[in-house]
Amino acid sequence: MDRFVDRTEELLRLRSLYESESAELAVVFGRRRLGKTALVKHSLQEYDDAVVYQARQKTRALQLEQFVEVAADTYPGVTRIRDDWEYVLGYLADQDAIVVLDEFPYLVAQDESLPSVLQALFDHELDDSAATFVLVGSSISMMEEAALLGNSPLYGRSSLKLDIRQLPFDAAMEFFDDAYTPAEQVLTWSVFGGVPYYLEEVLPDATLAENVHRTILSRHGTLHDEPDYVLRMELTEPTRYFSILESIAGGNTSRNEIAGTTGIDYNQLSKYLNRLSRLRLVDQHVPVTEQKTRSKRSRYRIRDPFFRFWFNFVYGSGEQYDALGEDAFEALIEPELPNFASGSFEELCGGALRTLYPQYTISDVGQWWYNEHEIDVVGLTTGDTLLVGECKFQQSPLGYGALASLERHTEELRWTPDSGGPREEVYALFSRSGFKASVEEAAAERDDLRLFTVEDVVEALGS
Repeated sequence: MDRFVDRTEELLRLRSLYESESAELAVVFGRRRLGKTALVKHSLQEYDDAVVYQARQKTRALQLEQFVEVAADTYPGVTRIRDDWEYVLGYLADQDAIVVLDEFPYLVAQDESLPSVLQALFDHELDDSAATFVLVGSSISMMEEAALLGNSPLYGRSSLKLDIRQLPFDAAMEFFDDAYTPAEQVLTWSVFGGVPYYLEEVLPDATLAENVHRTILSRHGTLHDEPDYVLRMELTEPTRYFSILESIAGGNTSRNEIAGTTGIDYNQLSKYLNRLSRLRLVDQHVPVTEQKTRSKRSRYRIRDPFFRFWFNFVYGSGEQYDALGEDAFEALIEPELPNFASGSFEELCGGALRTLYPQYTISDVGQWWYNEHEIDVVGLTTGDTLLVGECKFQQSPLGYGALASLERHTEELRWTPDSGGPREEVYALFSRSGFKASVEEAAAERDDLRLFTVEDVVEALGS
């Protein structure tokens, strides 16, 4: 059975619109599979007067006819209204109805005037109405053109814009009912991320190997072609986007490197990277001490864990996994998985930092690098303290060399407190498999060093 977790703030904000005594417009958008429809339906559980219409790719006449059929279940009088969006929606507004137009871009594709119809309703007809219109859409570009950008007909009319994103780690883990150890949770997150549709495919009583083989590696798996489906539904030139994502997954993180490996002109590349960024599949990040608009050390990374996994292990693999069958995960993925998951572990450690160090007001968390030198986790505080951390998701205890390396790289990190005075440096080591005795002895003797296990990180993220 489908599960609904988290989204508490979004539910409260939607329900506050339903209770409003004025006409309200909500725009709910985000890429496919994030649970937008489930969110809106969940928000309506206590409202029996809502009209929820799931649009399809059909002609305008069929869409309008089917919408009226759905609306007539609650408002029979709508069947006597002239078959036109303006009159039908106007009638429902007079009834103070809640009207949900799901997959709104499909409606706009068949009737480009629909956003303007809604605009005219809100501008001239709804002064005495308490109706709520909820527009839901996965095509971010079409939602922007209709309702979000400054030149769109509905710009400025919406009371609420909900940009639906992946679930955070702690909410995603609710799908598994404490069936996994903290390390298994991190590994599962590194593969499936926080997309509800993907998480629903994971069986908590199966191993990660079994879940990955059944859902992703198997040619018949429900998620085997998932990124291909998402990209082709969202983008007009999917081949170029595939090339970019494959390049980033292969370790080409600068714009020069991506241009060089894909053959896409450097000046054209921005268009494609910006589109992937708007879909929240890729992001540009810079050292935490620098501003994104000014930094010359920016890197691109695949933001969605599932896409990161798929482009690392599945894309271009041909029939390799079919040939190996159930041994494919153990043979080809398991040896690489700890190293692959280390990126996700670093991000989770950064996310836990404020909880692990409540005594500091941390203004920014990120990573730092310069040439070949990197620091996995950096927390900039509003005081004089610089928090720095090294993360290891390996299957052996973390040794003293990791601490020594962290201290060396911290010396190179340029950051001065706002006070202008000297900074205090505080060190954190994060490890999946514990620590060697030399590290534990150092932590016992020093006030500026703390050690955290994967259990500590997962607990902090859930608090």
